[in-house]
Amino acid sequence: MVCMILSAKVWRLGRSQIGNSQPGRALDQGRLSTTLGLGVGLALTALGLVAATIPGLAGILLAALVIGVGTGLITPLAFATLAEHTAPERLGQTMGAAELGRELGDAGGPLLVGAVATTATLTAGYTTLAVIIAIPTVAATLHAVSTTRRSP
Repeated sequence: MVCMILSAKVWRLGRSQIGNSQPGRALDQGRLSTTLGLGVGLALTALGLVAATIPGLAGILLAALVIGVGTGLITPLAFATLAEHTAPERLGQTMGAAELGRELGDAGGPLLVGAVATTATLTAGYTTLAVIIAIPTVAATLHAVSTTRRSP
């Protein structure tokens, strides 16, 4: 029980120190691109899930911190990008759907890890989720690189 409470506090620390206002401010000031911020956030989240496979308290705390930092980058940048590219008359509907998707991810991730852990191991569950998170990260990076190379 103490381990769960401690890991939740470490996750919140990682998220609050990086997340919420800092990435959004950097995006507004042109110091951070959406593609880079989301890519780094997704990569950190995937790495945090890999860290969760390290046995003991150190693995749990490292995972909580790195996933918190990743989430702290992803959430404000994704919501800012949605708001920027949505017609004003559809903003409420779009943001509501985005929040629903985020909540489904909050529930779906643990369910997926648990389902895989039930049939295999907890390490396999974390690794599966890390791969699922890494796939769009790699795809977006490859797309960004190919788009940059084609630009005059």
